[in-house]
Amino acid sequence: MNYGRDEASSLHIKEKFVHFWRSEKGKISLVRDVVIALLLVLILLSALWAYTGQWGGAPMVAIESGSMMHPNEPFGRYGTIDAGDMVLLVKVNNRNDVVARGSEIHGALARKDTDNFFYGDYGDVIVYRPYGEDNRDQIIHRAICWVEVNFDEEEGIYKYTVTDYGIVDKESVTIPELGLKEWTHPTKRPDNTPVTPHSGFITKGDNNDICDQRSSDLCMEPIKIEWISGKARSELPWIGTINLFFNDLTGGGNTVGNVPGDCIICLILLIAILVSIPISLDIYDYYKNQKKQPVEDYFKQKSYPKNEDEDLSEGTEKKIDEKF
Repeated sequence: MNYGRDEASSLHIKEKFVHFWRSEKGKISLVRDVVIALLLVLILLSALWAYTGQWGGAPMVAIESGSMMHPNEPFGRYGTIDAGDMVLLVKVNNRNDVVARGSEIHGALARKDTDNFFYGDYGDVIVYRPYGEDNRDQIIHRAICWVEVNFDEEEGIYKYTVTDYGIVDKESVTIPELGLKEWTHPTKRPDNTPVTPHSGFITKGDNNDICDQRSSDLCMEPIKIEWISGKARSELPWIGTINLFFNDLTGGGNTVGNVPGDCIICLILLIAILVSIPISLDIYDYYKNQKKQPVEDYFKQKSYPKNEDEDLSEGTEKKIDEKF
C-alpha cells in the first residue's frame, strides 16, 4: 500500500492550487482571472438552462419590435415587453404548457387568473417561428386561443372549434376583436406552398389591431406546438438594446430605432452605474493607500523597534500620536 506516496501527492496538488490561487505573477494572475470568468459564465448558463429547460439552446431572446407594448407605460417600462428588452424562454413540450388568454367567456381572462397574468395581460406570451421555418425571424406574441380544426368526412368540409370564444363545429371563425371574419384555414402559404389545415394557437401582439393569422407578413396559419421556441418568463429590461445595436451594424437594419427613448436613458444610466462601481473601488483603495503611506514612511525613518524584544517607549508613542 502506498498511503504515504498518495498523501504526499495530495499535498503537492494542494500546494500547487494554493500557489495558483494566491500568486500575483502577471501570467498566472491572468490565467486565473480567465478561468474564474469562464466558470462564472458556465454557472450562469447552467442556471438559465435549468430554469428554462432549453439545454444547449438560447435561453433568452432580445425584443426587436413594439408589437407587445402597452399604452401609458411608466418610465423605463419595466413589467411589459418592449423593444430592447430581453426575456427568458421556458421550453414548451405540449399544448397544456401554454395558457391562452381566452375571452370574457372562457380562459385566463374569464377566470381573472392572476397566476397566468404576464406582461400586462392574461395568458402566456410565446415565441415562435412562422411556419416552423428556421430562416424566418421569431415572433413574440400572446397566445389568445386554441383553434381545433377537424375534417368532417360526411360533409367533406373542415370545421372549427374555439372553446375560448364559444365556437363549436363551425364552418368558419368570426371573432371581431381579433380581426377574424368568416376565417378559414388557408390551403396555401404566401409562397403558394400547399398546406393541410391543422389545429394551433391564434396569436396576437398586445399592441396590434388584428391577430397574426390575418397578416401575410407574420403567420397565416394557427401556431403548431412544434413551431414554438418557448414561452416568455421574466425580463431583463433595456439590455437587449446592445444586442440590437450590433445586429444592426452587421445586418444593416434599424431595430434600435424601435427602442423607446426612456429605455435608452435607463440603459445609459445602468451602464454608468456599472462602470462607476469598479472605478469607485479603485479610487477608494488609492486614497486608503495614500493615507497609510506616511505612517509606514515614518517607521522606516525612525527604525522602530530596533529588535524584536524592544518596545516603543511611552514618550515615543506620544510623539507618534502627536505627529499623526
